[in-house]
Amino acid sequence: MIHPEPGAVTDRITLLGRLESSVALLDGGDELALLGGGMTYIVPDIIGQLEALGLDESRVKRLVILHAHFDHCGVIPWAKRRFPQAVVTASRRAADLLSKDKVLQTVAQLNEAATARAQRAEAVAAVDGDFGPLSVQEVAADGARLSLGDLTLECVEVPGHSSCSMAVYVPELKALFPSDAGGIQYGDFHLACGNSNFDQYQASLERLARYEVDVLVSEHYGAHTDEDARAWLPHALAEARATRAMLEDCVRRHHGDGAAAAEEVADRFVAESPEAFLPREILALVAGQMCRFIARSLQDA
Repeated sequence: MIHPEPGAVTDRITLLGRLESSVALLDGGDELALLGGGMTYIVPDIIGQLEALGLDESRVKRLVILHAHFDHCGVIPWAKRRFPQAVVTASRRAADLLSKDKVLQTVAQLNEAATARAQRAEAVAAVDGDFGPLSVQEVAADGARLSLGDLTLECVEVPGHSSCSMAVYVPELKALFPSDAGGIQYGDFHLACGNSNFDQYQASLERLARYEVDVLVSEHYGAHTDEDARAWLPHALAEARATRAMLEDCVRRHHGDGAAAAEEVADRFVAESPEAFLPREILALVAGQMCRFIARSLQDA
């Protein structure tokens, strides 16, 4: 089953935020966690959704950043202010990145721009939702097992989309939270997101595909359960292979010119993706990163 909108995914997992940017509320019984970090402009939505749930917010014990891109940690400063008892957790690489003033300034600027595009600046300011100081308090190494009430969060380093990407697997629920390490799917369009290193991206997908999955929760465009969840990673692997073949062909036809190839790839992404998907400037950025990596790989082969 596909769950495209915020709301209950299972009795233990609830999506908060919006279709294009969401975080997962995970219920461990005595304790709750937010997995993922979204963008700042979804904070007013999250507040309304939490109030509708009527939760005891003192149960929120963890805020888990799955990677440090601006659209995956924008909510965290507000959430830490709202839930001061919660521990902010991330991978070592994400913690290192988010300790740098320049990175935090860029994250803040990109969230401010996204909030302006969404025409949500006043709504965000009204609930003190703007991006602010962010400090990772707990580093989760590959293979770390974190407790959340009666649930276990297994941390899996999955570089490739970014150098700092981490997935979380909850064995008691057979639930996987891969963030963008699993790609981004909206309708029939799947964007393979090997932004930083396509070799690592494919290797990470292979690793994730070994997990038994009944629930797969993305931070963009909803969650999947049952057969749709089990089909996600095999589909993502196939899309990654097809995308790599397309990238290599395009780079070769442009005689190793990654920039020229990226323009063609971005045009293809725009033509193939739904109208409500990512804007062209974001797709062009992704295409550029991947084409540069493929160009170097072909040159070194």
